[in-house]
Amino acid sequence: MANPYKELFSAPGTLAFSLSGLIARMPTSMTGIGIITMLSQLSGSYWLAGAVAATFTFTMALVAPQISRAVDRLGQHRVLPYAAGVSVIALLLLLLCIRNEAPVWTYFLFAALAGFMPSMPAMIRARWTALYKGNEKLHTAYSFESVMDELCFIIGPPLAVGLCVAVAPEAGPFAAAILLGVGVTLFARQTRTEPPIEVETTMHSGSALQALSMKMLMLALLALGTIVGTIDVISVAFAEQQGNPVAASYVLSAYAAGSCLSGLFFGTLKLKMPLEKQLLIASFATALTTLPLLLVTGTTTLAMSVFVAGVFFAPTMIVTMGLVETIVPARQLTEGFTWMITGLGIGIAAGAAIVGWVIDTFGIQAGFAITIASGGAVFLIALLCSRLLQRKPSQAPASA
Repeated sequence: MANPYKELFSAPGTLAFSLSGLIARMPTSMTGIGIITMLSQLSGSYWLAGAVAATFTFTMALVAPQISRAVDRLGQHRVLPYAAGVSVIALLLLLLCIRNEAPVWTYFLFAALAGFMPSMPAMIRARWTALYKGNEKLHTAYSFESVMDELCFIIGPPLAVGLCVAVAPEAGPFAAAILLGVGVTLFARQTRTEPPIEVETTMHSGSALQALSMKMLMLALLALGTIVGTIDVISVAFAEQQGNPVAASYVLSAYAAGSCLSGLFFGTLKLKMPLEKQLLIASFATALTTLPLLLVTGTTTLAMSVFVAGVFFAPTMIVTMGLVETIVPARQLTEGFTWMITGLGIGIAAGAAIVGWVIDTFGIQAGFAITIASGGAVFLIALLCSRLLQRKPSQAPASA
């Protein structure tokens, strides 16, 4: 039996843009946690550290879709270097301001400008779509990208924290800035695999999010991200309560491992079922697999429950991106992908903030309830979205 992932890289240039894209996407998972670790060490204020990191995250959530819209209109090689350049310079200036104890308002200013970081997962998915649109390899490509997303969030945060602690407080964000600059430069130079620009992209068009089905898909991923955010905080709090803080890293790795393994397996399948039905099944399974959290008694059972909860994360993401490719016109595809990733990021941040307050106020068991409720929300939103898509089938976009 042929290896679908080996066949995926048979097209010229695929390995090159995938590797450079991996370098360029690492800062997405490194920057926020790097800022928190750096500022908490240098200022001693967790509030300031969290607020500055939140400024970066919130700005990126707002700006990334606009960068992707410009990419759809002008091309990746014309937009990405400038957007990444702003982010890299702002990150370096932020480090200088913090090191020299500049006024606090400068921290927020440069953190906001650092948020001009492009959504590299969306850029890479757009290239796969341009290569394999209408081909069964595209499903495998989306699966591979979901696994790469997980890999970045397995490696990135520990790398950023480790550099901040072992080398220098600024080392984590500095490394993120270097990786972003190098990765985007290498990625943008590979114009052979860049998605072509359509004539329509030179004219004014509405947002890729204007369709109701797109809004609902983004809400579904926001709820999915909330699960991730709650598990991040719950894992740390539960491990500390058990007197074994290091165990939190094993628990978080278990969630990512469950998602990675299922994503790799899902990419080998050749399903004939309509995508809206696949979404319904994946979202229902997502909700169902959060229930074992009710049985947690220690870090071992928490890791096992979290592994199960992560199994349907990647398939849900893969199916969602497949639906975006069928709903959004080809000239707005990068922007459409970016809105989904933005929804996921907002959900992660919101989930972490909400469950942190819930745990402080009501205890860890109440935090599990937030995770389970988020799973239910994923299913309910997907159910409504699936019915909408079945009632009014979206027309396939023009070829990229």
